[in-house]
Order: sequence, then structure tokens, then C-alpha cells
Amino acid sequence: MDIIAFYLPQFHPTTHNNEWWGEGFTEWTNVAKAKPLFPGHYQPKIPADLGFYDLRMPEIKEKQAQLAKEAGITGFCYYHYWFGNGQQELELPFNQVVESGKPNFPFCLCWANESWYRKFWNKDGNVADKQDLAIQTYPGADDNIKHFLSLKKAFSDNRYIRINGKLLFVIYKPLLFEGVEDFMAQWRSLAKEHGLGDFFFAAYTTDISNDRTRIEKLGFDSIISCRIRRYKKRGFKWLTRKIISYLTNTPERYNYKKVYPTLIGEEEKQENIYPTLVPNWDHTPRSGNHGYLFTNSTPELFEKHVENVLYEVKRKERNNQICFLKSWNEWGEGNYVEPDLKYGKGYLNAIKTAINKVYHNENLADK
Repeated sequence: MDIIAFYLPQFHPTTHNNEWWGEGFTEWTNVAKAKPLFPGHYQPKIPADLGFYDLRMPEIKEKQAQLAKEAGITGFCYYHYWFGNGQQELELPFNQVVESGKPNFPFCLCWANESWYRKFWNKDGNVADKQDLAIQTYPGADDNIKHFLSLKKAFSDNRYIRINGKLLFVIYKPLLFEGVEDFMAQWRSLAKEHGLGDFFFAAYTTDISNDRTRIEKLGFDSIISCRIRRYKKRGFKWLTRKIISYLTNTPERYNYKKVYPTLIGEEEKQENIYPTLVPNWDHTPRSGNHGYLFTNSTPELFEKHVENVLYEVKRKERNNQICFLKSWNEWGEGNYVEPDLKYGKGYLNAIKTAINKVYHNENLADK
């Protein structure tokens, strides 16, 4: 069984972030200035053991890997930003991991192929205007080669995660990638040409029910299903929350106790569809009252969620006993398992306890 955690490499200053948001900006800027927006709202969320870290520091990455191993997480899936024509963002932390050979912890990549904007909301909570920051482009075959060669050293690393012997590469927005079929075919050919074998392409989606058929037709090997946005679907309950949010000038709220049982469904029982663990969600450090969030998430409830997912994962063939975690450290969206001041290592311990129940306790393993 493998739990692969999405990993955000945003926590270090960059030239463009300094230009766009101000000198020294990182995700911690939003996290630290967050405020509670209604009674009982847990904000700001403050890191504990690792502090407000800088990912340029190798000892931080070592400690992260140690904490992940102790919890039973088996690898990091680093978000990777390639906008075309060689333009990259936030590549430094991952490049350091590859170049240094440390930490000795498995990794793979998720190409977060979407444009970056500065967003402006109107009084109804909808995006009223967007300012372009970095636009995702797909220049074609030559750029695909340049992209592949920029990552060849990582793909050649024995820490790189493989499924069925193939290099795992995740594409975050598969249905927005015009030419994705040609891209995958070309990269498969390049991998063989350079003695790397083959790729195992996984598509990420937050709407597995509607997206599954279209994604499978594109030729992906698997789908990663994350149901974190299903609550934004239009309907009576959605409209009620929108009205309450508007009248009270507070973000939309969803109780985690009701949320977590729905984060896995029938589709995730299929061999080639991998479920996602979601400890929490709170986008308000970035979007304020225009965001939405889960309330009352606790390590105890998260542990039950992990158990639910792992019982389904355990029923699959060994090579497909895989799930993802969203996320290791997305503090600005409230989905992280790194220690914080309120719960300490509670969410990490929840993962470890759930793994022990499902995989190492004979009385529970056959549930």
C-alpha cells in the first residue's frame, strides 16, 4: 500500500513572487495574516515543529521526509510548474532534492498545468476580474522535448516513484491540455529512447463522475479522484449556503463530519482510479469571505476517513493499492498534515493509526 502526498514547493521567495506580491512573499504571508471570520473559525493556522520554514534549507526537507515516513506516507508528489517555452516557477526546492540526493525519500511530479492569475472578487463572492501573471501554454513537440530533458535527471533517479515499473507522472488539468495525447505519446517515446522505460500517466480530477469517460478516452493509465469540490455543485443546499454566506458576509461552510464519508465513492473502487485523502479545506487565507471551508475537522474524524479509504484500497490488486493525500503542506488552503499548534502531530498520527488498524490488525483487516 502506498500513500503519496501532494507537496507544495511555494515556501521560499522567488523573483516573480517578489514582483507580483511584494518583497519576500511566500505562502506564509497569507497564512500568518489570516483571521477568524466567524465564531469558532480556526484561524490563523500556525505551524509547530517545522515553524515558518524556508524550503531552501535542506534540513527542513529532511525533517519533512522523516515525519512523513513515521506516519506511513510513502512518497511526495511535488507540484511542478512548466508554462511552456522553458518558463518555470517554484522549481528550486525540487531541483535541490534531485541535485543533492537528499532526502532519501521517494518522489514523483504533478504537472500543475494551469495559468496563474491575480483574482478580484465582487460582492457576491464571484471572480469579477483576473490579472494575468503566468499563462499556461503548450507550444508543441520541441517544447515537449525541452520539458522532458529538463527533468531527465529526476526521472533517472532511483527515488523516482514507478508503478508497474513505469515512471509516475501526474497531470493536474488533463481536460484543459490541448494536445495531451500527442504529449504522452512523445514522452513515452523519449523515455524509451533515453533508457528510462515508460511512463505511467495519471490524470487528476475533482469531478470523477463527469470527467471519467473523457479522461479515459485520452489514454491515461489511471485517474486520481479528489472529491474536494463536489460541494460547489449547484442545488438547493448550495443555494442556501450562498444566501447565508451573502447575508452574513462569511464564507460558505461545510461540516467535515458530514463531508468525509462522501470523499470516496463507487468510482474509487475501480482498479485504475485512486482515491484521495483530504484532512481539511479552508481557502480563506487566500480568498477571505469569498472562500469556502470545511469546519470541525479533527484528527479523530480524519482517522475514520483514512480508514474508510484504506479498506477500499486494500481490496485492490497490490500494484493498485495506492491513494493520494491532499496535501502534505498546502497551508493556505487548510489541507495539510504537518504539525500545527492546535493539534501537533495529530493528523500524522491519525494516518499511522489507520494504517495499523487496516493493514496490521488481523481482526480489523478483513472488515
